[in-house]
Amino acid sequence: MNRDVIDHYAHGGEKLALAVRGLTKEDLLCPPPQDEPSVGKWTIQQVVLHLADCEGVFADRIKRLISEDNPTLLAFDENKWAAALHYNAQSAEDAVRQVELARKQLGTVLDQLPESAFQRSGTHSEAGKVTLEQVLKKANDHLEHHVKFIHAKRAKMRSASSS
Repeated sequence: MNRDVIDHYAHGGEKLALAVRGLTKEDLLCPPPQDEPSVGKWTIQQVVLHLADCEGVFADRIKRLISEDNPTLLAFDENKWAAALHYNAQSAEDAVRQVELARKQLGTVLDQLPESAFQRSGTHSEAGKVTLEQVLKKANDHLEHHVKFIHAKRAKMRSASSS
């Protein structure tokens, strides 16, 4: 396993924190323009809470892959979670800290593992066989994908306020 992947994972929460730094509650809850697919359909608040929820799921999968033999890794419906879990009422600041802490803690664990551990596998309820390495890379890609959306949403807000 490339140690850069572990470092990327461990410091991902910092990227999220920087992406939302300085935003007000109004900014976080500002709906994106519906005619702009480049910024997605969720508010920044919803994206941040989605990332925190997903981080919990990724952390659970990573822990199971490290400690159990062929664990079952359950899928979930992100849209149902977003609709049911009152994302607008939760704290984006707490969610960012949750992502930062989970990644920092697990980064320490991942850094201690032998190379062979990253090939440990489990069975995802939709994707089938997955390895620890694949889950770790997916967690990194997922956060990067959504941080790009946050930056795009911020850019749209800036351009709308200067018009």
